[in-house]
Amino acid sequence: MKQEMHPLAQLARKAVEGYVDGRGVVEPGELVPEMKERAGVFVSLKKHGQLRGCIGTFEPTQPNVAEEIIRNAISSATGDPRFSPVRPGELNELEYSVDVLTSPEPVEDQSLLDPKKYGVIVEAGRRRGLLLPDLEGVDGVDMQIEICRQKAGISPSEPVRLYRFQVRRYR
Repeated sequence: MKQEMHPLAQLARKAVEGYVDGRGVVEPGELVPEMKERAGVFVSLKKHGQLRGCIGTFEPTQPNVAEEIIRNAISSATGDPRFSPVRPGELNELEYSVDVLTSPEPVEDQSLLDPKKYGVIVEAGRRRGLLLPDLEGVDGVDMQIEICRQKAGISPSEPVRLYRFQVRRYR
């Protein structure tokens, strides 16, 4: 029996399906309480258990979480540079995950990080790399930081500022 999707994940699906099917950008409709706040949001798409797209915002850029989900869901489906855009024939095979982020907080020491509990942002100058928490295959803080450095083009020898955040994950 398939588990019922949370309204935030349903909105991501509705946004992707409407856009990919050519109906354009959907309206959020009635907002559940979690959609009314402002926060950074990441939308992840998986197909057969494999990542198919993941785009998000560290901090809010839209008036509310619902608008953030719609924008980032469409970007995940059509604008993730690692993947070709989602085609209409794939829509029935996609799984959706929405992560709503807490505000990033500076961390003085990496001993305060935990890859299962906290996502991390690594920053050097204007370059920033982010990795969500509790990702399959990421089992240590060093690995988490190294992935963030690679994403941002920050060399292993460059000094960085670290930030951590938590997420509420909806599927």
